[in-house]
Amino acid sequence: MYYVSTRDVSRRLTASQAIVDGLSRDGGLYLPEQIPQITTEEIKALAALSYPERAAKIMKRYLDEFTEEELLGFAKNAYGPAKFDTPAAAPVVKLTENTYIQELWHGPTCAFKDMALQMLPYLLAASLKKTGEEKTVCILVATSGDTGKAALEGFRDVDRTKILVFYPDGGVSDMQKLQMVTQEGKNVGVCAVRGNFDDAQTGVKRIFSDEALREELAGRGYFLSSANSINWGRLLPQIVYYVSAYCDLLNAGAIEAGDAVNFCVPTGNFGNILSGFYAKKMGVPIGRLICASNENNVLTDFIKTGTYDRNRPFYQTASPSMDILISSNLERLLSLLSGSDEEVRGYMQKLSETGRYTVSDRVLQAVQAEFSCGCPKVQPIDTTGAGDIFGGSAVSRFLELNKAPEALMRGDLAYMARYAAAAASLSTEVSGGIPSIPKKEAVLQKIQEEY
Repeated sequence: MYYVSTRDVSRRLTASQAIVDGLSRDGGLYLPEQIPQITTEEIKALAALSYPERAAKIMKRYLDEFTEEELLGFAKNAYGPAKFDTPAAAPVVKLTENTYIQELWHGPTCAFKDMALQMLPYLLAASLKKTGEEKTVCILVATSGDTGKAALEGFRDVDRTKILVFYPDGGVSDMQKLQMVTQEGKNVGVCAVRGNFDDAQTGVKRIFSDEALREELAGRGYFLSSANSINWGRLLPQIVYYVSAYCDLLNAGAIEAGDAVNFCVPTGNFGNILSGFYAKKMGVPIGRLICASNENNVLTDFIKTGTYDRNRPFYQTASPSMDILISSNLERLLSLLSGSDEEVRGYMQKLSETGRYTVSDRVLQAVQAEFSCGCPKVQPIDTTGAGDIFGGSAVSRFLELNKAPEALMRGDLAYMARYAAAAASLSTEVSGGIPSIPKKEAVLQKIQEEY
């Protein structure tokens, strides 16, 4: 299988070459020429396997230069007990009757980025051998918080590898900063950037496009690569946990094979939810992909209108990994839906020159056919107790209805859900647990405003 740039499909590379390069020299992102398919029967077979076994079989479909045996070895090391605190790696846990959450925090840094960044060093090291590359790789990473520590930890003391992480000064949490600046390893470096994540990411992309710098580094025995989700080797392992989630739901008896499920994904750089889109296009029965944004709702507006406009205020929120106004992986989606590198180049040129672009009606319709979106109209400062408040509020409305559970109608359930969601949302605007419990009048007012 070959990989092409979103901005020039004539640039065809093998999987190992794409992983080594990280980002195309034309500024585009690599993606596979075809999306491999998986049948319902094959998904059922995967459900009987361990997470590393699922990972090896799924990644093999995209990495034909690799054997399933070596991928399995990588996966066992990446997701084994030395790194993850549960054999399931990414277990699915039931919240309510029809709502489940996939736990992606069981890795060494407690960030979902571990799911990819514990695998990427193995893929990159093997790709270096397959391509015959003898120079030392310099990995450049822009982070809004989670990726930095996960990448530093994943590449710590890896042979023939150096990694430098750029983070926005004041734009990550205190814990995230401490995680990064105290990272152990002889090959790691951290640099604060005056600006936000978009500034850091733009700077990294500019470095990749600097041919004079590339030549100077080559003369010194180095070359550049990336561990951000702009690198296909970072994105691919994330496809795995969408397939795995479906398998776990099958095993739990929550669905039958062929039933469609929806995924709601907190989204910043669009890499995570794009992995879900790839899983769907492979054949995993996925209904809607719900793009959840915070106050930096550039993606919400794009999905609703077809206009991507980064010319807006930038907000620092309690979810810094979503504080992004330039979502790089959206370029891959535009490439998939438009089928035209010329069209993508045009969009990206407009984004660079004016900070905005508007996609064609055809592309917008394709986006809206796959994705839903939303962003909360709150200013969260503390999520302590929000889950308990959601559950307690739902129970209180159930008691208020004074109906037997089997007598509840769809409208009753919708009312309970709206009330509980509004109460939990309000609670995040107040510090503490008990102090954040909202009064009924405030909840009803919010429901009136929102719905």
